[in-house]
Amino acid sequence: MKADIDWVREFCLSFPHASEQVTWGADLTFRISGKIFAVTVLEPAKVWLSFKCSPENFAELTERAGIIPAPYMARNQWIALETKEALTKQELASLLRESYELVLAKLPRKTREALLKPPRPRSKRKTAAR
Repeated sequence: MKADIDWVREFCLSFPHASEQVTWGADLTFRISGKIFAVTVLEPAKVWLSFKCSPENFAELTERAGIIPAPYMARNQWIALETKEALTKQELASLLRESYELVLAKLPRKTREALLKPPRPRSKRKTAAR
């Protein structure tokens, strides 16, 4: 079974602190602390999914059929998938995780530390008797 938008959405939102937001009319963006790590389309378009990758993967992947440098974002090592068959589900899962981790690593140190810090346990306060 190949990946589709529902699978991408579920997978991207499984990452810690990931969120989604519809932007630019019909694009569903996946973010970490406001920074986009993947974009998929909600209406038919030339590409169906774009995301950041390492410089090594960018060079290798853009040689493959169905994968192009992402419009407007190629200078930042983003690729765009023209077909759902361009990558296997396993390859796509690995590359989406890499995109998330690359964007997370570029966040300011304090932001990263706050995101990675385990939540503090809630103290059990006694309610004041009235």
